[in-house]
Amino acid sequence: MPKAARQETDNVVQMPPVESSTTVALVPSVAESDIARRAFELYCERDCEDGYDVDDWLNAERELREAPSFSAA
Repeated sequence: MPKAARQETDNVVQMPPVESSTTVALVPSVAESDIARRAFELYCERDCEDGYDVDDWLNAERELREAPSFSAA
């Protein structure tokens, strides 16, 4: 079956470029050691059941990134 011909359009919308400093500000920095510690806590809370290491890591990372930071102002 032959491919259909593409239609050309002049209605192209371009998004403005995203500043790298803006992107960094949106994702809070979390130390890998903190993620590992929390993932281990999740493992222990599940009575050390094997087979969920990736889930524990991703859940720990999500929890720590979403947690409000309590830095002194």
